[in-house]
Amino acid sequence: MSDDAKAAKELVETLRDGEKGYTQAADRVRDGDHAAWAGTLERLAAQRREFRAEIVALGHEYGDDVDESGTATAALHRGWMALKDALTGDDPQGVLGAAVTGEDHAISEYDKALEQDLSEGFRSVVERQRSAVQAARDEVKALQQAS
Repeated sequence: MSDDAKAAKELVETLRDGEKGYTQAADRVRDGDHAAWAGTLERLAAQRREFRAEIVALGHEYGDDVDESGTATAALHRGWMALKDALTGDDPQGVLGAAVTGEDHAISEYDKALEQDLSEGFRSVVERQRSAVQAARDEVKALQQAS
């Protein structure tokens, strides 16, 4: 399996988790004092969905099926799992804190991917997406600090 395929599989899982996490977070804050946050969180969920689709499409171009579920062990280590715990409470700050934690994990997955011997085209996509994920983390942090 190529480094592109290995990295793509991990990133697809991370992006899937991020999409689910942001969707759940938006649902959680929609009816409270911070309902305006829901739009931002929904936009970030859509961004993760688009990033995942882009990586899956690239994988298909290379003849790889990178949209498979990961291993059970990998699922235990995903950063977005922290969001699940925060969503059981009613604390909007906890929801944002968990989102930041999830984004920190996503950035580390992108960094791991960039340490591999990626093809030039895939590396460019990974670098661009990593920058956008970092910007999203900063945006969520700003929401958290503004409240």
